[in-house]
Amino acid sequence: MKIKVCGMLKNQNVEKLVKLKPDYLGFIFYINSPRFAGKNTPALPDGIKKTGVFVNSHVEFIKKTIKKHSLQSVQLHGDETPDFCQLVKSLGVEVIKAINIVDNYDFKKLLPYQKFCNYFLFDTKGKLPGGNGYAFDWEILKDYTLNKPFFLSGGIGPEHVSKIKKLLKTNLPIYAIDINSKFETKPGLKKIEIIEDFKNKINEL
Repeated sequence: MKIKVCGMLKNQNVEKLVKLKPDYLGFIFYINSPRFAGKNTPALPDGIKKTGVFVNSHVEFIKKTIKKHSLQSVQLHGDETPDFCQLVKSLGVEVIKAINIVDNYDFKKLLPYQKFCNYFLFDTKGKLPGGNGYAFDWEILKDYTLNKPFFLSGGIGPEHVSKIKKLLKTNLPIYAIDINSKFETKPGLKKIEIIEDFKNKINEL
């Protein structure tokens, strides 16, 4: 199972984390986020996709940020339309469309997005676009019948290992697990040892 660690800030923290070989590292380019990446981000080793997270950004800003930070993947975490996703995908990056879920969700609304996104990311709807620190009811996912693979996100912590492993035994097309706030000492500063333990347990047979 692939692991995405989102909301990276400090270069020293990133250097320690890349030794665990996560599949994705997310850098947030939403200025109102406490994990806003700023103007400089470190290069990453091969095999780790550098992902930029954007919220209702102008396509020109996304384009410039892709070039400046050598992004391979873009996560759209706002109210972006299918046409906008298509436009971003034309920039030569992988597109992850985040969907904020609350009590229930009509997954049929995602049909127009399928063609223009590589993956969906299901997160918990909260006050912030992401990183709210609590999970949505995963039972909702039983209604997901689309073939598009997705990232499972939203307040995932070490306490969710057994529940995630049960979910992975279903027929759901879960592509990756996205973790953030539950693995921090403060916004943007990740607990490396806890992430390593979580990653190992998720991938145990």
